[in-house]
Amino acid sequence: MQGRFKRDGSASAEPEPHGGTGPMPGSSSPQHAQNPGPGPAGDSGERPGGPASPSTAPAVKPAKGPVGSGSRMAMRNWRISTRLVSLLALPVVAATTLGGLRIDQNMDDLQQLDNMKLLTDMTKQATELAAALQEERDQSAGPLANPSVATAITVKGVQDKTDRAMDNFVSKSEEIDNASKSGNLQGVRDTLVGIVSNLNGLSKIRKDAYQSKDNSSRTVDRYHRLITDLLALSQDMAEATSNPEMIQRTRALASFSSAKEYASVQRAVIAAALPANNTTAGDLSENDRLYAQAALESQTSDLNSFRNIYGDGAEELLRPMEEGNPTILAADTYAKRLLDNRDGIRQANKRSYRDWVDDSSTKLQQMKNIELRLLEEMEQKARELRSATEREAIISGALILLVLGVSLVGAFVMARSMIRSLRRLEETATKVAQERLPELVKQLSESDPQDVDTSVESVGVHSRDEIGQVAAAFDEVHHEAVRLAAEQALLRGNVNAMFTNLSRRSQGLIQRQLSLISELESREADPDQLASLFKLDHLATRMRRNGENLLVLAGEEPGRRWTRPVPLVDVLRAAASEVEQYERIELSSVPTTHVAGRVVNDLVHLLAELLENATSFSSPQTKVKVTGHALPDGRVLIEVHDTGIGLSPEDLAAINERLAQPPTVDVSVSRRMGLFVVGRLSQRHGIRIQLRPSDSGGTTALVMLPVDVAQGNKKPVAGKPGGPSAGGPAAAAAAAGAAAARRQTGGGAPGGG
Repeated sequence: MQGRFKRDGSASAEPEPHGGTGPMPGSSSPQHAQNPGPGPAGDSGERPGGPASPSTAPAVKPAKGPVGSGSRMAMRNWRISTRLVSLLALPVVAATTLGGLRIDQNMDDLQQLDNMKLLTDMTKQATELAAALQEERDQSAGPLANPSVATAITVKGVQDKTDRAMDNFVSKSEEIDNASKSGNLQGVRDTLVGIVSNLNGLSKIRKDAYQSKDNSSRTVDRYHRLITDLLALSQDMAEATSNPEMIQRTRALASFSSAKEYASVQRAVIAAALPANNTTAGDLSENDRLYAQAALESQTSDLNSFRNIYGDGAEELLRPMEEGNPTILAADTYAKRLLDNRDGIRQANKRSYRDWVDDSSTKLQQMKNIELRLLEEMEQKARELRSATEREAIISGALILLVLGVSLVGAFVMARSMIRSLRRLEETATKVAQERLPELVKQLSESDPQDVDTSVESVGVHSRDEIGQVAAAFDEVHHEAVRLAAEQALLRGNVNAMFTNLSRRSQGLIQRQLSLISELESREADPDQLASLFKLDHLATRMRRNGENLLVLAGEEPGRRWTRPVPLVDVLRAAASEVEQYERIELSSVPTTHVAGRVVNDLVHLLAELLENATSFSSPQTKVKVTGHALPDGRVLIEVHDTGIGLSPEDLAAINERLAQPPTVDVSVSRRMGLFVVGRLSQRHGIRIQLRPSDSGGTTALVMLPVDVAQGNKKPVAGKPGGPSAGGPAAAAAAAGAAAARRQTGGGAPGGG
């Protein structure tokens, strides 16, 4: 690379022999390299050799096609109403097929709803059995952990209730077994077989229940696994239906039943730890305490899940359990005190397991009432859905029979005459909409509208009926669309020409201003005045970048060009010098790769827009870190990290889409010009840009330079993808402390040059 880099880290190089100019007096950076500007007054008009500005839209040629439409008595000229009268009925075959499909769908829906009803009953039986197992586990915990004369009687009573509930469950499961032969409930049947097999081991669980004084959680967990399997049946019910409301209700029931089970687990563990009377303190092992504490946390989590799933009305449903009941509040407070620390059971008030079970059962009874209400709502909804489906099936069958009764096989020739015209209209309209018109609009947008053939081809349907009238109307619409597209192309050309002229005029004035400022800087010795000139120079550089944005909007390329590759670290420094808060930018780990000269100016512009955005939307006290990584395949990845407020996933997706596919220039583009300019510049050179959320907060902009850009049009050396890193503290100081360096060397501008 010929040339050098200024004190502020910006680049300068020899201009190309054609199309570019050398550095102007008082400026040696790529920011000051500029095409010859307008005349001395700065208002010389548009750039020489620029695009011509057409002033008139080309005339759109009228549609071509035959004029004659044949005799009025011809069948193709009959009115649609006449043809419809001739068609006495719909084709019987089509009606029969559609009717059969409709009836078959209704039958499938009825079968599904019958299965839903059966599964609802099965879920109810499973819930009742789960409740019985909970009562057996909780009520027998205290007596078995503190054996007495009445223990056997108490335990026998709750076990008998469980056995009756289990018999009802097994009987109900036989209905599922019969229904599964059709194949619809095979998965539910397999689940039930596993549950029944596990229930056969209940006698072993009872035999060993609460035998270990310091490990009651072992018994509680064995009951818990049985209960969890029963509660999981509601998930199988959700899979058997496609109704969203039923799926929501089954998921809500599953979450609430799980919360109820975890509340029961706490009741059992604490009951096993308490004595038979309230004269002595209980003994709760650390293992049992942690097990019950985990159950308390799971209960809270499942209740929150239930609120989210159930939606509106959840708080009203849970109010009897959570508000206004001192017994429930006292029991919850006592349980939390016992489970929160190791010695909680000794520090709490002495009480017997009977008192604890009685108090905690108040809450579980309320939860059981809520659970029954959820089951009733599911049953009611299932009945409503079945009634609605039956009613729909009856209505559908009646309508189909009515249609079949009034339909006749006939009028095939007349129907075909309509279909031919409609098919031709549809095919031609589709071709125009999907191929001809988009291609014409593309040609108008990419070339001079006067050089484009804007003739409109007729649809080709010239009958006198409504179809012919629609075809004629479509030809008019097509003609008008082409005319409007030509006018829009003309308007875009005029707007681009205005953007180009305005930018060229302002660029010339700003360039003269920068030259004058550089001359004043070189002669100024007063540090305060020199600092003010630095700020003025920097502001003028930013004004020039905004002017170059207009060139990008107009589709023009800047006049500043470089013939030789420029080190990437110097390109990054040049971009940093164009940012208002340049002292906050910190460069580190920049590979010693070179950027192709043809890309240098656009890459500096692109990076400056990203750095400006990063500094503008982050705290002034934070740094914006810029790092580079040389990839093995020769590409280079540049990362711009800020610690700002960040963006939502929706905003990130929208911005990345705009960066990948810049939209057409409109008012919204003018409000977010930087985003549009970055997208246009990246497309011009095949640079990939993506915004991602940063791990430390804020946003990270990823800039991927392709091989031909990152390696200066040279192939990467094998084994040396990027060479040693450059930048580090020295590079960061060059970008962040540019003003101090300029004062030491004299001359230059903080804003770029």
